[in-house]
Amino acid sequence: MRDVRGVRGDLDQIEARLFGSLQCILERQDANLRAIFVDDQGRIVDGDAVLLMCARHWKAGGRLKGNAIVATVMSNIGLELALRQSRIDLVRCAVGDKYVMEEMIKRGLSIGGEQSGHIIFSEHLYTGDGIVTALSLLRVMAESGRELADLASELVTYPQVLVNVRVREKQALSNVPSIAAAMERVEARLAGEGRLLVRYSGTEPLLRVMIEGKNQEQIQAWAAEIAGVVREHLG
Repeated sequence: MRDVRGVRGDLDQIEARLFGSLQCILERQDANLRAIFVDDQGRIVDGDAVLLMCARHWKAGGRLKGNAIVATVMSNIGLELALRQSRIDLVRCAVGDKYVMEEMIKRGLSIGGEQSGHIIFSEHLYTGDGIVTALSLLRVMAESGRELADLASELVTYPQVLVNVRVREKQALSNVPSIAAAMERVEARLAGEGRLLVRYSGTEPLLRVMIEGKNQEQIQAWAAEIAGVVREHLG
């Protein structure tokens, strides 16, 4: 490790302090360099927050192609709701910047990325690059005259619950009426202000039940309700 003008790092991780109020960590992951930011109050600013602030700034400047961005199924419902307030659409895809890139190309969009910090700006290149992400975020701060903490505060991250249920077989959930009905009940309760994602693990005999919503205790109860029906019919 070495220190040069506030930058220290090696081939796998570089840490830099920018403008005194923004700390950026560039970390190599799966041959790509992702960016993780920390504001002047010591709070981590993840990829969802970066996507939101860049999308809003790009739209205000007339640069947001298609009036939409791409994010994966792992991005918090808070991002989707915040974008909706700005009349920006969110296109979801499978996890992996490969799938983000494919959706961006297919739809001709300018911004996409993952909660983990891999962000793609198609006007520069079609892969997640931490340096481009850091420079793009700095541009938002400079042109808006706002600090990172202020910009990031516009994202309200909703509580999330994840329950894994071991199953004996992986049937299509639509073919199990009781499970499908339980999922429909929860979707109705969320009423567009939360998110339900139910999917099988690709590597284990597990069904993953993920719910995001405003009330932690409430979504825990709803996840347990679905998990109980799954255990009854598939466990």
